[in-house]
Amino acid sequence: MPNSPNPSVDKFDASRADEYAQQSRIALAGYDACHDLLACMLAAHLGSGQPARILVVGAGGTAQEILACAALEPLWQFCAVDPSAAMLELAVSQLQARDLLERTDVHLGTLDDLAEGEAYDAATLVGVLHHLPGEAAKQKILAQLAQRLKPGAPLILAGNQQPYASHPLLLAAWGQRWRQQGASAEQVQAKLGKILQGADPPASEAAIAQLLADAGFGAPTRFFSSLFWGAWLAERNVD
Repeated sequence: MPNSPNPSVDKFDASRADEYAQQSRIALAGYDACHDLLACMLAAHLGSGQPARILVVGAGGTAQEILACAALEPLWQFCAVDPSAAMLELAVSQLQARDLLERTDVHLGTLDDLAEGEAYDAATLVGVLHHLPGEAAKQKILAQLAQRLKPGAPLILAGNQQPYASHPLLLAAWGQRWRQQGASAEQVQAKLGKILQGADPPASEAAIAQLLADAGFGAPTRFFSSLFWGAWLAERNVD
């Protein structure tokens, strides 16, 4: 694992990576639909049938962003970045099984470790922002993404918003989602405890819009929502 210890990275160790594909689809109702739609949003923005280089930050786990985009647009190439070796290994296995490694540059580390110089046609940041503690860390990664995108290029941002305790009904429904999949009451509490561990989601959709604006993006367009989760497309400002 690169450089200094990071609690948001330590959460995604080998034990969590092993269960990630199944658990993520339970935790996020509509997991596959969200990823399918983000591919559609990018294709609608970039134009179908056109070559493009897509920066995928937090690509570890299912690599679903790449799988969905690659299936829709065969000319797209990808740069996959993740600081968790266990999660990135899982993603590589998914890409290899679908013959997508030749279309994907894989980097273990953070955006700080990625060589500068290339400007990407689009980027995705899915399921990452709410794991970063504090406003400064969130602002930093969004600003880094803006610096690596071409002017006017789209960013897909997806993740949880609002403090979980501020919406007890949604939190309770989240627990029922696990029960719906066969979890016992004790297992539900354990799952929620793991989800809540170290989570620091942006306070609201308005807070997300402000973070994006401060980083150099335009107003976001929301295209998906599921309990606390939302997904948006925002364009990098044209200098």
